[in-house]
Amino acid sequence: MKAADKTPGKCHADYSSTPGQPALTAAGARRRDWLGNAARSAAGLAAGGLLSPLPGSGAWAAGSDAPEKAEVKIGFIPLADCASVVMAGVLGLDKKHGVKIVPSKEASWASVREKLVTGDLDFAHALYGMIYGMHLGLAGAATKMAVLMGLNQNGQGITLSRQLHETAGVTDGASLKKAMSAAKRPYTFAQTFPTGTHAMWLYYWLAAYGIDPFKDARAITVPPPQMVANMRIGAMDGFCVGEPWNARAIADGIGFGAATTQDIWADHPEKVLGTRADFARKYPNTARAVTAAILEASRWIDSSAENMRKTAQTIAAKSYVNTQARLIEGRMLGEYRNGLGRAWKDKHAMRFHGDGAVNFPYLSDGMWFLTQHKRWGLLHKHPDYLAVAGEINHIGLYKEAAAAASVPLPAAPMRSSTLMDGKTWDGSNPAAYADGFAVHG
Repeated sequence: MKAADKTPGKCHADYSSTPGQPALTAAGARRRDWLGNAARSAAGLAAGGLLSPLPGSGAWAAGSDAPEKAEVKIGFIPLADCASVVMAGVLGLDKKHGVKIVPSKEASWASVREKLVTGDLDFAHALYGMIYGMHLGLAGAATKMAVLMGLNQNGQGITLSRQLHETAGVTDGASLKKAMSAAKRPYTFAQTFPTGTHAMWLYYWLAAYGIDPFKDARAITVPPPQMVANMRIGAMDGFCVGEPWNARAIADGIGFGAATTQDIWADHPEKVLGTRADFARKYPNTARAVTAAILEASRWIDSSAENMRKTAQTIAAKSYVNTQARLIEGRMLGEYRNGLGRAWKDKHAMRFHGDGAVNFPYLSDGMWFLTQHKRWGLLHKHPDYLAVAGEINHIGLYKEAAAAASVPLPAAPMRSSTLMDGKTWDGSNPAAYADGFAVHG
């Protein structure tokens, strides 16, 4: 099996305003003011950060609020974080909200992208950065897209070849840097989509150790289910992917865990529920119903270890992830082994709900991916970060879905986090943040 969808180089788009911190458009300014007012109102209602559930919760079952489509097709990639999409149908939560979810197993993120554009898929379990890249036209014609909710946080990993450990003593990023400096060949690292989350985590991690992912190494694109097979035949030295493919490489003895993505950014955004913007406009009740159903599934999964085990057993089936349930279950429960003798209980393992904190489409989360697209040359100039995020992340629709599912809302559309290199990201000055890295494209 050969590596697929290799990236011949970085693709660029000139979706820009002015250099430096860009001035907002009039629409962007209005959006900022509205969000600011909403955040201030929420802060007045909630002491401690989260609002209580909105009034009027429950399914929209009839009348003008009924879903416009009785059945929707949702694409997914065989990864553990497709769980809430699958379980929404398995548990009948989709029918509760008046719609039937038909999961569609896809071979690659490129396939998901194309089928979203053509309308063969109504929604998709999607990489956050992929949806932003589609919207901005970073690979192909720009298609206006929508992020309806976050599906999960954490739970991805960076796996390195076991051969690197055995022949060069590599155990972590620092020893990898040393081995690469002494090597007589370029190292190859795989991610799953050029603008996606795994690419950004991989590049961020390498750069934190002084490794330029393009100048010091070779970056290729490989679909998630093909990672293990490609490492087995020596097609790459390392990869970043979602579970269970890191756990599978370790269990098979061909790789070891160098880092989890929560090591890079604790409680980082990961997959989202994506659709085309015109679909959300044409079928708003359907979009709300699907989002509400998946919100309820997310809460169910996170509510107990037993529910996580049941979820792992369900999605391990051939029609979904097609692997051993134990490989999914361990990582979902935070029971980690790195393949080099270390075992631990991870405090920031994959989660699907977190009382709604996982699912809210924070503007700052979307903006972060734009900063990394700018950092690595995928964008030539600084975009209007806040305006772009406000256009893509459909917060208004999410609020309606949260009301239907009795899910609390955060007090503000931005959040703050400190990543592995000590840099704090809060969305306040994205242009300066994007330009502030020593290693960049």
